[in-house]
Amino acid sequence: MSESQEASSPVAGIGGPAACVTKVELRVSCKSLLDRDTLKKSDPCVILLVQSQGQWTELDRTEVIKSNLNPVFAKVLMLDYYFEEVQKLRFEVYDIHGTHSIGTRDDDFLGGMECTLGQIVAQKKMVKPLLLKYGKYAGKSNITVSSALD
Repeated sequence: MSESQEASSPVAGIGGPAACVTKVELRVSCKSLLDRDTLKKSDPCVILLVQSQGQWTELDRTEVIKSNLNPVFAKVLMLDYYFEEVQKLRFEVYDIHGTHSIGTRDDDFLGGMECTLGQIVAQKKMVKPLLLKYGKYAGKSNITVSSALD
């Protein structure tokens, strides 16, 4: 390939692969969460994990909402959306007991959901049931994830 051909190639230079990335805002809410606390309602928090090379790593988390089984989280979760890539996401909901231990064994797992970022972006608003370990439904609990492209 000559230098003039290379310069006009769509992959070369500034307009290359980076043009296939955009920011996505995700907003999360839950309904009918399981009540794991004995004296008061659960204090839910959602942890967003992303799968990379077979490993799940935490990307972000919402705030903790005190005593609420139908939380609407204010925090917007920001992600880079790569159009050509399948980005596997996992949303895990925990009842938080302490300020330092979010997502640890001290907290109660209220349910989780897996999907791809592409599914959320395509549907704009995804509602899915929360699953406990071993694929059991967490009662009538569900999670809603809405997306907006930046």
